[in-house]
Amino acid sequence: MTAPDDLFDSSLTAQYEAYPYPERSAKEESKRLLIGSPSHLREIDYWVFGAQRPTSRPLRALVAGCGTGDGAIMLATHLARAQRPGEVVCLDRSKAALAIAQARADVRQLTNIRFIEGSLLELPALELGLFDYIDCCGVLHHLPDPDSTLTALEAMLAPGGGMGLMVYAPYGRTGVYMVQDALGSLAPVTDTPEARLDMARRIMRTLPATAWLRQNGNFGDHLSGGDAGLYDLLLNPRDRSYTITAFMALLSRAGLEPTCLMEPARYNPALFLPDPKLRAKLAELPPLEQAAIAEELTGNMATHVAYVVRKGAAPTRPDPLDYASIPIMREIPGVELAKQMRPDNTLPFAFGTLLVPIALPPQIRGILPLIDGERTVGDLAQALETRGVGEEKFRQVWRESFDTLESLNRVLLRSPA
Repeated sequence: MTAPDDLFDSSLTAQYEAYPYPERSAKEESKRLLIGSPSHLREIDYWVFGAQRPTSRPLRALVAGCGTGDGAIMLATHLARAQRPGEVVCLDRSKAALAIAQARADVRQLTNIRFIEGSLLELPALELGLFDYIDCCGVLHHLPDPDSTLTALEAMLAPGGGMGLMVYAPYGRTGVYMVQDALGSLAPVTDTPEARLDMARRIMRTLPATAWLRQNGNFGDHLSGGDAGLYDLLLNPRDRSYTITAFMALLSRAGLEPTCLMEPARYNPALFLPDPKLRAKLAELPPLEQAAIAEELTGNMATHVAYVVRKGAAPTRPDPLDYASIPIMREIPGVELAKQMRPDNTLPFAFGTLLVPIALPPQIRGILPLIDGERTVGDLAQALETRGVGEEKFRQVWRESFDTLESLNRVLLRSPA
């Protein structure tokens, strides 16, 4: 008799061969580069290595469960564009997914990326060596034993290395598990992937208006992700989710700790609870408890993304008030971010489906366009001085602005050459 775990594993294998996820075409690579977290190179430099690791030092990265390659293609492209040395090793057990990722890399003529067919359940036997950075995004929650796999990945970190992780979160996926349960009866894992997908399509065509899945706008794989997106969301045979508290416990059991939850401000409930008495009470609570309250009250966190390192190994980041530090925009140019500010000096920021006005000093409008990854903080101070902003005022404005924009993952500090 087939054991349940074996049945689920065989169903997962069949799923990702029939419907490689996410649904991608190499033809699109000439039109755009998909950007996200984790594994954005500037995020890795800052949140994993604390803007301390020289960019001239080769980066050996593993994408553990690369799927069709979004994170791997992004990281390898970033390295190539910046002419930085390194290698991105892509590991997945799906031949179909690896073929798509390889085709995407070929279109981009990436020579710093390598593909290996293999299972995360057999990591020690693969003898891949040590890595400075490991991406495991959207994978752990599908494994039979996430703890053992994460522990095995931790053992593959080079000294001073870190990881970028993503797991599903329960409240923002309200409705998903209800439909999954229904399809568990209507489309059991013993059916073929094609038969199961047919049932899911039929359900979606006639899903009652009252279904929680219809009310949930926190994700759209079932609507715009093609057959692979619909299948992975509603028919994946093994799909668990973690509250932020459970996720932190998972990390701790593997000997890891976060250097950043993405975006850090997302886990600060005071941002969307302006009541002074509530804020005073929140300030008395430890950070993890505050993060749990943010997750419980917003209700829209469908995933948790984190950069993590070994316990006790979190790097000390440069002082943003050091005039030799060099600020850098994570992605959006400073001039464009300044344009997004409202007349009341707030920056409307979307935490998923929740839009929160973030207060900033008015002087940051003039500072943001100057941030080009080359000017130092001292250069910014000098520029502001010509506009009548003295050193003491600049330091006050810059401290508040940097702390806020760092927490939004918009302004970071550059690593040394």
